[in-house]
Amino acid sequence: MADNHARARSVIVTGAGQGIGAAIVRTLTARGWAVACADLDGDAAAAVAAETGGIAVQCDVGKEADMERLVAVAGLQLGRIDGIVSNAGIGGFGPLQQTSLDDWNRVLATNLTATFLLAKAAAPHLRRTRGAIVTVASTRAHMSEPDTLAYSASKGGLIALTHSLAMTLAPEVRVNCVSPGWIDTGKHGPLKPGDHVQHPVGRVGRPEDVAAAVAYLLSEDAAFLTGAELIVDGGMTRKMIHT
Repeated sequence: MADNHARARSVIVTGAGQGIGAAIVRTLTARGWAVACADLDGDAAAAVAAETGGIAVQCDVGKEADMERLVAVAGLQLGRIDGIVSNAGIGGFGPLQQTSLDDWNRVLATNLTATFLLAKAAAPHLRRTRGAIVTVASTRAHMSEPDTLAYSASKGGLIALTHSLAMTLAPEVRVNCVSPGWIDTGKHGPLKPGDHVQHPVGRVGRPEDVAAAVAYLLSEDAAFLTGAELIVDGGMTRKMIHT
């Protein structure tokens, strides 16, 4: 595997086993990247890796030892690391009084701390390759529904961490963020016509929409972008609503 991929651009994608993460892997593979597919669900990561010709690494993104192992395995098997896509995330929605400290810490570990750990472990590789990091936040960093406390806080923190990393790792490494809005990953059943109509672009988002944005931010076409947030939400955060 190392011989096959040593000359290709190589990227680590976390949360790669399903949904947006799997779409990112497929899009990057189609554009010539060699991908290390990381996921807590090792079987899911292996399935995506087998489909796309990448490698799979089972890991818990909230654990420092796992992130160090992920970077070491990716560097060894792929030959180099040119990019990081920190996509892994969990919801953990719930009422304030029913949200325990353990619940809060679990969401922040996966959605926020993981990016810090991964950037710390991968920074020497990325500096050598003049690579890029893309984090995946959410429009919930800017707007909320009730009972999304830990999730919204983690995504807001991720945007701040993105621009802090951009300044910390400059000029060798670019760091940018994609903030998806409503993306249909099939988890919540069939969509209704009204779900599409409420979006200014006329439809709910697809995982491939986020994947295209990530691919752009990793590419040389985005060479002058760092510390930026690209909102991928069909215009919803710009829509004024009167009731």
